[in-house]
Amino acid sequence: MDAALLALAAVWGAVTGLLIPRAAYRFAVEPEEPWRTACPAGHPCTGPVRGWLGPARCAPCAAAPGTPAAPGTDTTVGTETAGTETAGGTGDTETVGTTDTTGGTGTGTGTGPVAYAPGVLAPVVTVVACVALAAATGARPELIGWLALTPVAVLLAAVDRRVHRLPDPLTLPLAAAVVLLLGGAALLPGHAGSWTSGLLGGLALGGFYFLLFLINPNGMGFGDVKLALALGVALGWYGWTVLFVGGFAGFLFGALYGLALVLLRRAERRTGIPFGPFMISGALTGLLLGALAG
Repeated sequence: MDAALLALAAVWGAVTGLLIPRAAYRFAVEPEEPWRTACPAGHPCTGPVRGWLGPARCAPCAAAPGTPAAPGTDTTVGTETAGTETAGGTGDTETVGTTDTTGGTGTGTGTGPVAYAPGVLAPVVTVVACVALAAATGARPELIGWLALTPVAVLLAAVDRRVHRLPDPLTLPLAAAVVLLLGGAALLPGHAGSWTSGLLGGLALGGFYFLLFLINPNGMGFGDVKLALALGVALGWYGWTVLFVGGFAGFLFGALYGLALVLLRRAERRTGIPFGPFMISGALTGLLLGALAG
């Protein structure tokens, strides 16, 4: 195991993970609402890529802690709709049960700046996932793809967890990116997968989720179908066995989580849960097993 490779993966995970909370905050809106363009205190989101990239607290809030929210600004993170950047048709709603509208870190009082949700969890998860993938994959060409895709996957999980939604501006580019990145990896020596198998895996898993969507559209969001395309390509890279294991693990994790909620009486049998995080967790499990066996 190359310590330098693990260190680079950890640094990459930390740097990209710290950018996730702001993007998750901006994307985590209800359907038909615009993407947020202001922080909970009412300051416009500024920075690279039209303010989508930046730290988990805007510059004015960091420079003047305790600054009250701008007049008329709703500081409840989960329901704020500040800004005019439209989201029309750019996301798919998941089955909604009990949706978190507090953002986890907001006070909703308008008395001080609020950090963007989901706080520390997303960066930590990104670091752990990047290091685990680097340890399992080693210095193979496909590792570049895994590391590049991991922050987007964590961002999707964070958004879906908060508003039961997988936005198109994330799922569709993710599917295209995994095809291109693994296509490039297939041209380099030392790779341990098959690009053709990956493409077929994407069609297989995406088709399976599409069938589930047609059978029960109230229980399976179309955003899950689009996410399945990307995850299927990644899992299929290592073959059909890994595709099956990763796909099955997602359903298993989701079922166990739902059962735990029912047993704890925090949900009923028909309560909807965000399925994206479990799809991604299952895919990560499959990729780790596939990389170790490759």
